[in-house]
Amino acid sequence: MKINPGLLALAIGAFGIGVTEFAPMGLLPVIAHDLHVSIPAAGLLISAYALGVLIGAPVMTLTTGRVPRRTLLIGLAAIFTAGNLLAAISNSYAILLAARVLTAFNHGAFFGVGSVVAASLVAPERRASAVAAMFMGLTIANVVGVPVATWAGEHLGWRASFWGIAALGVAMMASLRLTLPPLPATSGESALAELRVLTRGPVLAALGLTVVGSSAMFTVFTYIVPILREVTQASLGFVTAMLVTYGLGLTAGNWLGGRFADRSVDRTLIVTLASLSTILVAFAVLMPHAGPSAVLIFLWGTASFALVPPLQVRVMSAAAEAPNLASAVNIGAFNLGNAIGAALGGGVIAAGFGYPAVALAGASTSAAGLLVLLLVTRTPSKPSPLPSPS
Repeated sequence: MKINPGLLALAIGAFGIGVTEFAPMGLLPVIAHDLHVSIPAAGLLISAYALGVLIGAPVMTLTTGRVPRRTLLIGLAAIFTAGNLLAAISNSYAILLAARVLTAFNHGAFFGVGSVVAASLVAPERRASAVAAMFMGLTIANVVGVPVATWAGEHLGWRASFWGIAALGVAMMASLRLTLPPLPATSGESALAELRVLTRGPVLAALGLTVVGSSAMFTVFTYIVPILREVTQASLGFVTAMLVTYGLGLTAGNWLGGRFADRSVDRTLIVTLASLSTILVAFAVLMPHAGPSAVLIFLWGTASFALVPPLQVRVMSAAAEAPNLASAVNIGAFNLGNAIGAALGGGVIAAGFGYPAVALAGASTSAAGLLVLLLVTRTPSKPSPLPSPS
């Protein structure tokens, strides 16, 4: 896809959100030490963010339905900036926790509304690629932004990372204002009417598939560091390299998922879910070996994020009368899947089945999603038209 300034601005926003969501994972020890709390307590900063996404996605979307789309996206970027500024100046755990919740309130609505806006900026047959272009910022955040934020937190203090992320927020607002055309609100539908759309069987099935696909990814990814350290016997340098490798796989998968979903959403999901199950089974067998693991980690990242563009487009298509709400709720579904996957992997470990069984649990989850998709899908391969925000 040719460079589109509006899509580039949306990708910058996705980059900033990706950094603020995932950077605290690498800063937990520093934050815990500075604020005199335990590691588990610091970990609640991540859970609080996920909770903020789940609540904020529908609330922000439903209460801003009549706000012009460009104005709304800039406002959401302002919430992002304010939340990170509050985190940067926080001097207590309670204030930092509140800052994380505030920051998260922009997340679901930004990706939800942004997906619809991105799809409107291109020809109908390039919608999935447009959504993928925006989400490319999220994948690049994992490859570049998060390691930089972690490094800054280690050497300059964790508040320096949040100051830097807040600066990204200012760049988000400026780029959105300069590149996006005026975009009126999509429709005058009431909040109740939009909520009714979410009760339809195809919409619920699409959201459920998002939960399952995200669960399959995070069942294993949540525990990738202990897997590599304890099963692969990898050095810290190798672990870091594998995290970057996984991020590169996410970037490749995002591009491939958008490209092939433009041809057929359901076929892309079928192939990707089947591939993800196969890769995770192979990882369960080969994780003691560094070389094969490196290849599989890249392929695993590719398959994991190749799911995102078709899942997002599938939900937007199933809920064509309320695409902004459905798209935002779908982001919440991703976060719900993250939590379920982490809990599933943790349960497998707690039961004493070992780390290979964690990969098998992820493969089983992906296979279950594939089975459900094959049983329930009756929608056309080409997604239905979405209403233009303009």
